[in-house]
Amino acid sequence: MKTNIAKRIAFLSTYPPKECGLATFTEDLVNAIDENTETSSVQTCIMAMTKNEEYTDSRVAFHVKQEDRSSYKEAAAWANTHVDLVIIEHEYGIFGGTAGEYVIDFAKELQIPFIVTTHTVLLRPTSKQRSVLRELGKLSTKVVTMAESSIPVLKGSYDIAGRKIMFIPHGVPSMKMVSREQLKSYYPALKNKQIISSFGLISPAKGLEYGIQALAKVVKQYDDVIYLILGKTHPTVKEKMGEAYRQSLMDLAETLGVRDHVQFVDKYLTKEEVITYLQLSDMYLTPYLSAEQAVSGTLAYAMGYGRVIISTPYRYAQEMLGEGRGLLARFRDEDSLADCIRTVLGNPERKADMEIRTMAVGRTMTWENVASQYVELCLKTIDENRNSLTSDTQIPLVPLEKKMTFSFNKTSQVKGMKA
Repeated sequence: MKTNIAKRIAFLSTYPPKECGLATFTEDLVNAIDENTETSSVQTCIMAMTKNEEYTDSRVAFHVKQEDRSSYKEAAAWANTHVDLVIIEHEYGIFGGTAGEYVIDFAKELQIPFIVTTHTVLLRPTSKQRSVLRELGKLSTKVVTMAESSIPVLKGSYDIAGRKIMFIPHGVPSMKMVSREQLKSYYPALKNKQIISSFGLISPAKGLEYGIQALAKVVKQYDDVIYLILGKTHPTVKEKMGEAYRQSLMDLAETLGVRDHVQFVDKYLTKEEVITYLQLSDMYLTPYLSAEQAVSGTLAYAMGYGRVIISTPYRYAQEMLGEGRGLLARFRDEDSLADCIRTVLGNPERKADMEIRTMAVGRTMTWENVASQYVELCLKTIDENRNSLTSDTQIPLVPLEKKMTFSFNKTSQVKGMKA
């Protein structure tokens, strides 16, 4: 029988202050659910994957120690008595064990339904990666993908039943658009310039050196171009190699004679900063090296603000930039990237058309819309699960206010964004 009592949804994920795209995604999604007055039938909390992080958001209700296998079973026991449904934000690297296999211990102990949101769907996984995601898919009630191109991969390579798979796009913030030229005027170095930008946590996988090499070819014809490289070095990269990659990019720009055309902003950007930089950009560039990338949060944000996007043809870019919504360059090819940049600079009418096409899709991806789809899916899943159980097999939930370390509230702080 249906009830008006709010359904309790827990998200198993990294979470700010952890600086990673998964943490930001989860915070943005939870904020959107909590801020939507139409979703008051849902109460959210976070089961945070942790190493040494300290959390200030009161929605963090349980800490799961990444490398402590027993912690995963303890987390499942807590979820079974405190929430109606769990959403596992799945990325291999955030869970302990080989290919993040400890998350399977958590899934097997759950006695409530759970949904998996796939942030990485590899075309050529290792045998262990394939078995982990296949097992999660088998145990789950639903599997969400943020790229429609991943649906046949989940069915074929991972043997996940098609009836379980659902497409919900990556969300983007909804903020008032401001004139590009007006924003540029606030920054003397950017006024009257053509701006190319890339943002996110910096790592060699981003292929930013090809962007700099392409810029060096373009400025010979268009000397008013500035390339903004925005973001901190990825914590894992910094731990292994310090700032060597960032320094190599600065050295490359110096060697090619374009150091004055490349500006680095070395910080983890807030949502407001990301949006400001996107809105003042004429082009957004993702010269990533891997064709495997199924989702890119930074590209999704650029879509949301109607920017012209130039990208290498990784899977998500191919899907999002079809039908004239952007330009695709060859992998590891600065000449191809330079040709795309020149196409935009030399064809203002085509640029305007691409922005209109991109914005039309981006506006359907607002966090408000995405949150509504998740809430609908969660409520339907909970109802279907309860209807399949007899009253004497249902698990009584412990009142949150009596057992939780933290109380719930509806905060809306957003820390930043990455790819």
